[in-house]
Amino acid sequence: MQKFSCLIVEDEPLAAEVLEDYIRQTGFLELRGICQDAIYATEALQKENIDLIFLDIHLPKLKGIDFIRTLQDPPEIIITSAYPEYALQGYELEVMDYLLKPVEFSRFLTAVNKLPARNSPDPSIRRPHLFFFVRRKKVKVFLDEILYIESRKEYIQISTKSRTFLTKFSLGELEKLLANDQFLRVHRSFIVAKDKVEAFTSTDIDINDHQIPIGRNYRELVLSALS
Repeated sequence: MQKFSCLIVEDEPLAAEVLEDYIRQTGFLELRGICQDAIYATEALQKENIDLIFLDIHLPKLKGIDFIRTLQDPPEIIITSAYPEYALQGYELEVMDYLLKPVEFSRFLTAVNKLPARNSPDPSIRRPHLFFFVRRKKVKVFLDEILYIESRKEYIQISTKSRTFLTKFSLGELEKLLANDQFLRVHRSFIVAKDKVEAFTSTDIDINDHQIPIGRNYRELVLSALS
């Protein structure tokens, strides 16, 4: 059975204990840690590969909603809160579910059964993706849908076949996140998906009716990678 690693971020000991008990009763969940605030949770995420966070809203130092906004590529998140008025904000940030305290076990099971891989024909496969802020929302972008990315000063424009996303991000930082064989920096202002390249010359690349320039300093590496 596939296991999903979980992190509880909760400053109320009793609430954390209830969640811990529920997780231990659920065969496909595995508890990796309990953090009393978002600062410790950030450190835990750097050390552990976490699939799911149970997140309280009212945390010391940094509130749960603000913590979600700090995460570049968040795992699935289930908010646990005694306050229903924050539900809309949670769903705008694409949390998986919003549980009101006190949490009943049946409601807990309904939430965790929404885990994407639980509903996939092959639960071992999770499509790689990143989240980007677009108009005050975090938007999920699947890496296999990206055609190319263009730098626009302090912003980048991510183009897929169906739409484009403009987000405040550094192309250099994104290049580090995309450091694999799927993507290729071809110009100081462009990264392309190698499998979306339809044609190329020594100076240009054609992708989906768009012509992407190849920078002089990148030419040798690009032609070698595409040939």
